[in-house]
Amino acid sequence: MNVTDPVCNMEVDEKTAVTTECDGDISYFCSEGCKEKFLNGQICKLPRTSYDLIIIGGGPAGLTAAVYAATLKMDVFLIAKDLGGQAFDSTKIANYMGYDFITGPELIEKFQDQLIHSNYIDHLISEVEKIEPAEGGFIITTAELKKFFTKSVIIAAGMARRKLNVEGEETFQRMGVFSGNIQDLSFVQGEDVAVVGGGNSVLQMVENLQGVARNIHLVSVTELTADPSIIERLRGMHNVEIYELHKVVALKGDRTLSGVTIRKLAGETTVDLQVKGIFIAIGLQPSPILDSRMVNLNDRGEIMINPDCSTSYPGIFAAGDVTDAFGKRIVIASGEGAKAALAARQYIIDLRKRAA
Repeated sequence: MNVTDPVCNMEVDEKTAVTTECDGDISYFCSEGCKEKFLNGQICKLPRTSYDLIIIGGGPAGLTAAVYAATLKMDVFLIAKDLGGQAFDSTKIANYMGYDFITGPELIEKFQDQLIHSNYIDHLISEVEKIEPAEGGFIITTAELKKFFTKSVIIAAGMARRKLNVEGEETFQRMGVFSGNIQDLSFVQGEDVAVVGGGNSVLQMVENLQGVARNIHLVSVTELTADPSIIERLRGMHNVEIYELHKVVALKGDRTLSGVTIRKLAGETTVDLQVKGIFIAIGLQPSPILDSRMVNLNDRGEIMINPDCSTSYPGIFAAGDVTDAFGKRIVIASGEGAKAALAARQYIIDLRKRAA
């Protein structure tokens, strides 16, 4: 049975969790670090609200930044809505250094183990709603309206999935409309499906559906933009029909999805595809947790960063998919997270020198 760690809000399995008994009640924790923090809190009753560095986001960039900050002995706090981010949706990760092949959940489990067992730092499972400048640093406000002060920030909040914004998309969420989690495949066993998108992530989605779905209709508003080798593999699949330069205009059904209407760009003729599910892979957009007036953003809403992951606002660093760094890859996000932690440490050192 899963229970909630009273310190960081993480769900833990009571069979494997770290435990302690206090006033006759058993409490469960994700790690010895949270247990120690809990027991200290029973004595002083004064939870910490001020840090040198707060990292926002629990994907590969945020977790790597947190581990590096811990090894650098920084005064750091991690706030994330989950530990894993978009990497949890990756069923196949090839050539991540040290592994010829590993799944997203397996890699994130190793990241988590490094964070909460080998290199423990204070952390909280919550969403950040606001970052505001304050004297000497920033005020971070969470969804529970808890406020924390920090001298520096690393934003590694990742991306949110883009939507089609068509009729029926919200109505059939989880009832035929999916973003590609492996557990969704049983919904379309033996059925025809549609996949929307033209990039590299499409191949992974199509391959996941091979042997599960009967026929796969691949719809892209552009010509396929995936790597040439991926496009060649897609075109060679006998049960994949490709509709390039087509857009989805409506999703139909009763209580569950039963059809998708597509239209050729700049044309009037529509095509109705009888499908049980649609898997959407049209990219991601940055998480909107920061006032755009504080840092420079590009035309895609990504935070523009310098080579050291610093932004246009002193004390704010950013890493991973939320930035304009080239290449949306887990290995790149991890490297950027490490770089951001090193840069934030130097920023704190420079602050102390100026204060002295």
